[in-house]
Amino acid sequence: MRILNREGLIDRGNKKGREDVLSIMEAGLLASDPYENTRQLFSRDNDMLYVGNKRFEAEGDPHSGVEAIDLKETRAIYVVGAGKGAGRVAMALEEVLGDFLTDGVVLVKHGDRPGLKRIKTCYGAHPIPDEGCVAGCERIKELSRQVTEQDVVFTIIANGGSSLLTLPEEGISLTDVQRLTAMMQIEKGVATVELNVVRNHLDQMKGGKLSRLFAKAMQFHLIVTDANHHVIQDKRHDYEGLLRGNVWLHNLPEASTFSQAMKILKSYKAWESCPASIRKFLENGTAEQETVKYEEFMKMRCRVFGVMPDCAHFLPAARKKAEKMGYQTAVLSQVIQAEAKECGRILSAIGRNIEEYGEPVKAPVVLFSSGEMLVTVEKKAGIGGRNQEFVLACARQIRGSKRIVIGSVDSDGTDGPGGLAIPGAPSCLGGGIVDGTTADRAEEKGLSIEECLRNHDTSGILWQLGCGIHMEQNISLNDLTVILIQGAGKNGD
Repeated sequence: MRILNREGLIDRGNKKGREDVLSIMEAGLLASDPYENTRQLFSRDNDMLYVGNKRFEAEGDPHSGVEAIDLKETRAIYVVGAGKGAGRVAMALEEVLGDFLTDGVVLVKHGDRPGLKRIKTCYGAHPIPDEGCVAGCERIKELSRQVTEQDVVFTIIANGGSSLLTLPEEGISLTDVQRLTAMMQIEKGVATVELNVVRNHLDQMKGGKLSRLFAKAMQFHLIVTDANHHVIQDKRHDYEGLLRGNVWLHNLPEASTFSQAMKILKSYKAWESCPASIRKFLENGTAEQETVKYEEFMKMRCRVFGVMPDCAHFLPAARKKAEKMGYQTAVLSQVIQAEAKECGRILSAIGRNIEEYGEPVKAPVVLFSSGEMLVTVEKKAGIGGRNQEFVLACARQIRGSKRIVIGSVDSDGTDGPGGLAIPGAPSCLGGGIVDGTTADRAEEKGLSIEECLRNHDTSGILWQLGCGIHMEQNISLNDLTVILIQGAGKNGD
């Protein structure tokens, strides 16, 4: 079970609607586990290991097919990686490889519990990296020095890897990177794909440099996403598009440059505010310090597999559950990148329109959206996250509704950096759920939704209202938003 406080979330307000939303989200979240898919990538026949599954390949993969590895003829096998929930992939690898696994290091977010036995687990912070991230990367770098041409290396990258996989270039301190990340991602609300162009050029591990470290070996790059429909900037959604358009899968190449990194900082009026070490490094970056490009990567011995194809994503599972419960379903968007508060205003208005006018679809219906909403915090210091901000903004819009319930979570189980200090509450909520009674109950308790939204301080109020969702951590596949509009009658009030 991913949602840990389910009972406390359904004992108030629109109980039936809240129970249905939580059931739908739970079904989607349970499907968001790469362990089984990773197991399906492998088969064993005594000392022969076979790696490959057409389901996990990118279209046009020039190396398409199954790779055969004679385990007795392989000197050593290593596993390295980083990302939220990457430990689930690593666990599958441990079980498949057994005693043939030589060593490994996986970096996960604080709070993950991968339960690995042979692979070393290191813990780091997200979204702002900490000393644990650097220490974990140092261990990966140390491991790379042992690798020979007779070895096999499995690399894993999942969402969150851009923070966890942090080892600043010489002359740049961790403090400088922390300041850059806080300024760009939290204060200015810069999208991850843009921020990554900058930090890929400040780091010894990002931008394909992980694969460069292990270039001597035969590498199998496991990416915890769909190999064809990942978040890329290239127009091609195939093997070449994956390798040329990538900026966040750090075991693969990327195409951005030092000059593009500087341009992004200047476009957000952040250049002068950057630490001097970062400005100096970007201005003087050399070809040897550039990220791994397509041409270099194609000379390496490697395969690429996306172990979370869209068909195994949370949306198909959540939709199937909703339809089984008697609801129509529709996906509004899978690529949302906008301010969470504004998303709340707009998407909840669509729900109200369906409730009042039966347009553009009739109730009972469940609307889904996904992507990565933004919160531009500026200088505010509240505790919250984008999904919590979204549902709290929705609570204002659906006030008085008897048929609308809205839930939204970060699929990794942690929505924002955390820091909630209420007895009995987790440090970090996974998201929230609201209905037509939420705003009135806040007012009765003397809690101001407006003030909490203004200060981006959403965790406390949601927890006090019984609307904050506590979750078990796993991989991140972006946000899962569920807008449920009950029909008037047996499925309604």
